[in-house]
Amino acid sequence: MAERMVGKQAPRFEMDAVLSNKEFGKVSLEENMKNDKWTVLFFYPMDFTFVCPTEITSLSDRYDEFEDLDAEIIGVSTDTIHTHLAWINTSREDNGLGDLHYSLAADTNHRVSKDYGVLIEDEGVALRGLFIISPEGELRYQVVNHNDIGRDVDETLRVLQALQTGGLCPANWKPGQETL
Repeated sequence: MAERMVGKQAPRFEMDAVLSNKEFGKVSLEENMKNDKWTVLFFYPMDFTFVCPTEITSLSDRYDEFEDLDAEIIGVSTDTIHTHLAWINTSREDNGLGDLHYSLAADTNHRVSKDYGVLIEDEGVALRGLFIISPEGELRYQVVNHNDIGRDVDETLRVLQALQTGGLCPANWKPGQETL
C-alpha cells in the first residue's frame, strides 16, 4: 500500500539539470527552501513526446505568475540532461521546447521518481505527477495522472494561491475570494 506524502516533509532531492540559461547545473529542494521559495515539482514521462511539450511550454509561458508567487518550477523526467538540452534547442514548431524560464532536471537513476511514487518501473519513465512543496519543505499538494492527459496551468496556479492563503478554501475557490 502506498504511504501518504501530503502533510509530511517532502523527499529531499538534488539532480543534474538544464538551467533556464541552457547551462548544466544542479537543482535541489534544499536550495529552494534556503531561498524561502515554494517548489512546483512536476514529472513527465519523456522528452520528444507529444503531450509533454504542451505542458512544459505552457508552464514556461506563465512562469512570471509563479515567480510573483515566490515559486520555483522544476520539471523532471528520467531522460539525461543532454536529451533535455537537445529538446530545448529544438523549436516549438518542430515539437521542441524552445527557450524555457525554469530548469529541467534529469532523474536518470530514477531515485527521485521512486521517492515521489511516480515511477513506472518496467518502463523506466514517470507518470505525470505534480507536487507543491512549501518553503519549509512540507509537501502540501500532489496529483498524479495517466500519461495521456496533460495538466492545467490555471489549476496549478489556483492551488498554489489557495495554499498560500493559509485559510480554508471551499470548492471552486478562486483567488481574491473569501476563505472560510
